[in-house]
Amino acid sequence: MPRAHIARRTSVFSESVIREMTRLAMLHGAMNLAQGYPDFPAPAFIKQAAVDAINADINQYAITWGSPRLRRAIAEKTRRFYGLDIDPDREVTVTCGATEAMMCAMLAVVEDGDEVIVFEPFYENYVPDAAMSGARLVFVTLRGENFSFDPGELRRAFSPRTRAIIVNTPNNPSGKVFSRAELEQIAALCQEFDTLCITDEIYEHILYDGREHIPIATLPGMYQRTITISGLSKTFSVTGWRLGYLIAPPHLTDALRKVHDFLTVGAPAPLQEAAAVAIEQADAYYPELREMYAAKRAILLDALRAAGFACHQPEGAYYIMADFSALGFDGDDTAFAHHLIRDIGVAPVPGSSFYRPGSDAGSRMVRFTFSKSDETLREAARRLASR
Repeated sequence: MPRAHIARRTSVFSESVIREMTRLAMLHGAMNLAQGYPDFPAPAFIKQAAVDAINADINQYAITWGSPRLRRAIAEKTRRFYGLDIDPDREVTVTCGATEAMMCAMLAVVEDGDEVIVFEPFYENYVPDAAMSGARLVFVTLRGENFSFDPGELRRAFSPRTRAIIVNTPNNPSGKVFSRAELEQIAALCQEFDTLCITDEIYEHILYDGREHIPIATLPGMYQRTITISGLSKTFSVTGWRLGYLIAPPHLTDALRKVHDFLTVGAPAPLQEAAAVAIEQADAYYPELREMYAAKRAILLDALRAAGFACHQPEGAYYIMADFSALGFDGDDTAFAHHLIRDIGVAPVPGSSFYRPGSDAGSRMVRFTFSKSDETLREAARRLASR
């Protein structure tokens, strides 16, 4: 019998649970509050910019690490919002989404067997990224109503083997926005243990209740040891365009660009031009974005609480972790998610998929997204009320 030609690294992770829930939602006709993509139109100005770029025949390869105009727009926005003066030619790399950016970062800086610290609940891609890069993940759990970390637990997670820590703020799935004090604790440990910080800031412009997004790269001593990831997908409701980017000092950018070049060559050229236009014009758009999502947050929070869920009010991003313990359901989170999809017609994501394998921390929770039209959210609310 022929041997199985399958790499061992693929055995430690499964297919995306989020995208599995989307398929089940389609199968059962459920309202898809599982996958974090908008079901409403992108802003007119970014769509028109893409049409204009295609009509201008910007249809061939861009420079592999990003079109000059887009890199300049990213650098200028970073200076304007966060006070970081970065070189678009040496410190910005455009990628095929933030997902590729994270994979680039892990492959560029992690050696086989290095330890990488991750806060849980975490975005589901981080475990496969670690497996494919050879990293060993060390988990620190965010606990309580505000998803806070214990400083002692975080310190114990660091060791001479720690190569990097991943920080996702605003956080998917919890909606937590890390405070300056929390980031300063992380920064101090990174410097003490000579550790890199890989920070996923894809939801940087989706904030509520006066919260402030603080890039850890802006803290004293951190720019030279930080890889910052962000992108266009969530901010401009263009998740299918696959446009992300990395910001890092030149010595790290050189390695990131080499990995990126041979992973994907480059992101779509006309969409890069459209992204540059969007960033250049978006300063007045960001407050409108926050106001829109604050209203959607209220619709879904009210519906979930009325249906008996216990919910943390998200501080950023567009997800709600909902505890169903009080609803009298006997099964675990996966069974409950399937029940909601099949019998109620609303699709969430099982909470356990955001925690380390074998943990029961998410077994009584599911995640919902409110990145949907008001009509979708109200219909989901109606269905939840009838359960």
